[in-house]
Amino acid sequence: MQLSDYELVRKTLDGDQNSFAELVSRYKKLIYSVVYHYIKNREGMDDICQEVFIKVYKALPTYNPQFKFSTWCVKITTNLCVDTIRRKRVNLVPMEEIESVSRESDTPEKRYISRERSVEIRKAITRLPEKYRTLIVLYHQKGMSYKEMAAMLNKPMSMIKNRLYRARFILRESLDGLDCGV
Repeated sequence: MQLSDYELVRKTLDGDQNSFAELVSRYKKLIYSVVYHYIKNREGMDDICQEVFIKVYKALPTYNPQFKFSTWCVKITTNLCVDTIRRKRVNLVPMEEIESVSRESDTPEKRYISRERSVEIRKAITRLPEKYRTLIVLYHQKGMSYKEMAAMLNKPMSMIKNRLYRARFILRESLDGLDCGV
């Protein structure tokens, strides 16, 4: 019989390191995908994922079993990612991207404009309140259904749909005039 997340948390707090290893095993893919959405740099992702699990481990005594463990972990992950992005505000374009031309209609100017649009969209997403940002990430990046998001976040599906609609509306408003195709 598989132990619940809360039982694993309790055992970890009692000193059983194998229980924490089980929690890491259960949620490493989820954490990795959330980090990937924010960071996009595979080289730094492993370090950030490691840092997430260190923060999760240190925060275990504050975990409230009233909430899903996965939601709690995603919250810690998104907070860490946003903090990391804030520390690294410099947006550099690698030379390889500038030099490579894949087809004649794909000019450096078009790639630059497209990249700038992507940057603006990502910035707009990071400015969203977390309850909206999380849904945008889960739906558009992770491909989760409304039902899956409702189950994961322990919220009614009507609230998920409403918040996702509101998140898209806020994004459209903040990107209006940028011609970002949102």
